[in-house]
Amino acid sequence: MNFNWPVRVYYEDTDSGGVVYYANYLKFMERARTEFLRHLGFEQDQLIEQQNIIFAVRSVQCDYKSPARFNDKLTITADLIELKKASMLFEHKIFNHNQPDKILCYGQIHIACLRADTFKPCAIPEPIMEAAGVD
Repeated sequence: MNFNWPVRVYYEDTDSGGVVYYANYLKFMERARTEFLRHLGFEQDQLIEQQNIIFAVRSVQCDYKSPARFNDKLTITADLIELKKASMLFEHKIFNHNQPDKILCYGQIHIACLRADTFKPCAIPEPIMEAAGVD
């Protein structure tokens, strides 16, 4: 499942060189995954309260190709490329809105589904699996 989220680069997102600080690309990816879940009809605070689950980052692979700068309009993709019983693998690409064919940053982020009370792995709830296209 493919999902795109627009982001504007604010001054606070940049480093002393005027480019997006490397860790902020991960924040942009996090926002895209949150909006992906919201698009499917799931709010993370409700998942904690009603299902006792959280989604936690298990691993990150990131490749920084070209800088984004203050006031750039970006598109962040969140493509679900693997869905297992208790985990998801997302592929993220960050593009400048004015250069949609040029990838600025590429990442793969492995997400684990955990019980909120114990932080132990658990199955992703069926409604999420179904909404993501798995029966």
